[in-house]
Amino acid sequence: MTSNTPIALVTGASSGIGEATAKRLEQAGYKVYGTSRRGAQAAQGTIRMLALDVTNDTSVAAAVSELIRLEGHIDLLVNNAGIGIAPAGAEESSIEQAQALFDTNFFGLMRMTRAVLPHMRRQGSGRIINIGSILGVVPMPYIALYAASKHAVEGYSEALDHELRTRGIRVAVIEPAFTKTAFEANTIEPDATLDEYRSVRARLTQVFSQSMASADDPDVVARVVLKAARAARPKLRYPAGVAAGRLSLLRAFAPAGILDAGIRKNLQLNN
Repeated sequence: MTSNTPIALVTGASSGIGEATAKRLEQAGYKVYGTSRRGAQAAQGTIRMLALDVTNDTSVAAAVSELIRLEGHIDLLVNNAGIGIAPAGAEESSIEQAQALFDTNFFGLMRMTRAVLPHMRRQGSGRIINIGSILGVVPMPYIALYAASKHAVEGYSEALDHELRTRGIRVAVIEPAFTKTAFEANTIEPDATLDEYRSVRARLTQVFSQSMASADDPDVVARVVLKAARAARPKLRYPAGVAAGRLSLLRAFAPAGILDAGIRKNLQLNN
C-alpha cells in the first residue's frame, strides 16, 4: 500500500555526507532508505539500508525495485555515492583508472537516475539531488580527474532539470568544499606515477590534510540537501559551507586572473 509519507533514497549512506543526510531527512519527516555495498550490515540507528553497488546495473535495478515493492513510490533521490583520487598530475592515472572513477562518480549517478525516473514520471513528481563539488565549478590542479567527474555531474544535472521540470520533477546539485568525512578511505592512489610529480604530490597531500583539519562537518552539507529538497522553487546549484560559497562567488564575479592566482597561492604552487 502506498503511504503519504515522503520516501527518500540516499546512496552511500553508511558514513559521511550520506549518513548525515539520511539522518537529517528522517528528522524532517521523510522515510529514508540508505544504500551501501554492505546493505543491512551497514545500518545505523533507524535508517533502513539496502544493498547497492552503483557501478552495477543489476544491483541498481534490484535496489530500486525493492524500494518500490516496499513503499510503492519514491519522492527524493540523493545521489551521494562517490570516490576521490589522491593529488597527482592528470597524466599519472591510466585510462582504466579514469574510467573507474567516472563509473562511480558520474555513471553511478546516471544509473540511479535512470532507474528512479520512470517511477517519478508516473507519479508526476519527484526531486533528484546530486552531491557534486565546488571543484566541479572551480577546478583545481592535480585533482583533474575528480574535478572532471564533478563537472560532468554539473552539466548532466543542469540539462536534466530542463528536461524534467515540466513533468513535476526538479534536479539540484549540492556543491561542498572540503568536508570532514571518511573520504580518504574511498580515495584511490594514482596508478601511473611519475618522478616528475613526486614533490608536488607530497606537498599537496600535506596542503589537503591541513584543509581537512578545518573542513565543514557533514551536517553542513546535509542541511543544504534538506533545504533543496523542501524548496518550493529549488535552485539548480547550492554551494554548501562558507568556503564553497566564497569560491562560487569568486567564479561568478572575480576576474579570471585573480581567481587563478588565488587558487595557486592556496595550493602553495610557486608558478
